[in-house]
Amino acid sequence: MITRYTRPEMGQIWSDENRYRKWLEVELAACEAMTEEGIVPLEAMQTIREKADFSVDRILEIEKETRHDVIAFITNLEENIGSDSRYVHLGLTSSDILDTSFALLLKDALAMIIDGVKDIMEVIKERAFEHKYTVMIGRSHGIHAEPITFGLKLAVWYSEMNRNIKRLNEALEVIGYGKLSGAVGTFANVSPEVEALTMRKLGLKPAEISTQIVQRDRHAQYFTALAILAGTMEKISFEIRHLQRTEVLEVEEPFAKGQKGSSAMPHKKNPIGAENICGLARVVRSNCLAAMENIPLWHERDISHSSVERIIAPDSTILVDYMLHRLCGILKGLVVHSDCMMENLNRTKGLIFSQQILIALAKKGVTRQDAYVMVQKNALQVWESDADFKTLILNDKDIGKFLDRGEIEELFNIDFHLKHVDTIFERVFGTKSVA
Repeated sequence: MITRYTRPEMGQIWSDENRYRKWLEVELAACEAMTEEGIVPLEAMQTIREKADFSVDRILEIEKETRHDVIAFITNLEENIGSDSRYVHLGLTSSDILDTSFALLLKDALAMIIDGVKDIMEVIKERAFEHKYTVMIGRSHGIHAEPITFGLKLAVWYSEMNRNIKRLNEALEVIGYGKLSGAVGTFANVSPEVEALTMRKLGLKPAEISTQIVQRDRHAQYFTALAILAGTMEKISFEIRHLQRTEVLEVEEPFAKGQKGSSAMPHKKNPIGAENICGLARVVRSNCLAAMENIPLWHERDISHSSVERIIAPDSTILVDYMLHRLCGILKGLVVHSDCMMENLNRTKGLIFSQQILIALAKKGVTRQDAYVMVQKNALQVWESDADFKTLILNDKDIGKFLDRGEIEELFNIDFHLKHVDTIFERVFGTKSVA
């Protein structure tokens, strides 16, 4: 199922072939930096560059014996390069390669995710302007509150996605650090100058200080940004699920020709895509917690973080990419039932205008507490007897002492709630109309 919605490029990032290719990229960059510093002979560097290659199958074969993936990788390089391979991995420790290449992989994955967020933001923006004035009821505690528009609901999602972009860009910056500082971070066998040169070649920055590893608070921030993004997608999907309930039916997921909703009930059209996204958000959130657990390690490093990251890095990035793609499709094809929105808005027979009566009475000199009692008395009667709220207000003699019929009629005008929609859209999108 995942592969149907995930770009192949995202899965490819975490393939064995690409992972070892990044290791080689780091090793070559380090050799080139050492050549520029006069440590590795130029002729040896030329040979290394020409002959350095690997075989995934051969690495895995060697690893069965060595029980060490980096040693297996270097051994395979030595088989291909020959005697000049003595300059490969010179003075380095495994984590120099692993952590630096991990940063490259995480950057590549996050760049794709940021592109996916931008794509979904364009869809949300388009649908928001389409439904800028599609009136619906706003709800608090799941109970009818006051009128909003579906466009405003979408604008909230857009604004939150915009904050996700900022968080992801911050994560992209904070994860873009590598290290070549050796076994405990002291540069005993490789100089800071070589590290700086290597990182520059790789498009990374050198960690200002490291132990045997790059510190895992960086990675925790990365996976937290993904978890928050997943939470936003869950929030949107959760709302779609609520609005698709039979009793509400204000929106529906797209339902493809030939699609079936239930093996037992032919009438069913279920929000399976939104439910799927909500479920996957739990996994991404759990992986964020695992990343935070990786921050404290023994002394200058232990290996407990490694097994965790081998799971959460591909899982979280692939899942988030999948969720973005699937949610984008749902939002593009989302069926909006504006007639049901209006029907639901009128379901409480005018109660949604109660605050306007309260405020109007207060402006006429009635204390807020007295005004509240006057309005609530009529509101409760609507709940209990299914009467029409405006009719009750018009017939209330106490309220009539302060508000005439024309004033009351005007207070039940739905446009009162929409007068600042343009301003809100300009705040969110920077414009009142689609560009």
